Amino acid sequence: MKTLPDSLRPGLRLLSIGLNPSLPSVAAGFYFANPRNRFWKVLNASGLLSRPVEPGPDAMAVLLEREGMGFTDLVKRPTRGAADLRAKDYRAATPQLRALIDRYQPYCAWFHGKLAYSYFVRYGGVEVDGDIDWGLQPQRIGTSRIFVTPNPSPANAVFSVTDLVQAYRELAEFLPGQR
Repeated sequence: MKTLPDSLRPGLRLLSIGLNPSLPSVAAGFYFANPRNRFWKVLNASGLLSRPVEPGPDAMAVLLEREGMGFTDLVKRPTRGAADLRAKDYRAATPQLRALIDRYQPYCAWFHGKLAYSYFVRYGGVEVDGDIDWGLQPQRIGTSRIFVTPNPSPANAVFSVTDLVQAYRELAEFLPGQR
């Protein structure tokens, strides 16, 4: 299966966790590659970065080394959309993501969307009492804090760019300084 490789190293400040790779991202070789996806625009406007980056494969290395930001997905199987994923995908993926987070221990595990986090919770990633809210979660994955923001996908148009920038700014305010 062709998919996006994880972008990881020890000592991450932030681990970006999407639901699964899109077909355009796999073809382009970097996360959030769909030109309609608002991730890069919002990321550059949010204060999460010391300096803006240009979307592309080189950005992954820059974010990893300069910003301490890694990337992965809950499910590594690429699809056209979330509707193409099945329970067996989440059941198999959740322990793998949990092990990855336990191994790398990022300061913060950043889930893009309540859907990604709720599937992680449902299939045993962590235990949650009650509803999942936006922002900082009371649970941890090992030593890693958990933060949930709306998914920047064009399919999630209920959230504007302004809404997304505000959510990412809240994440930036929570994180320790630039590395």
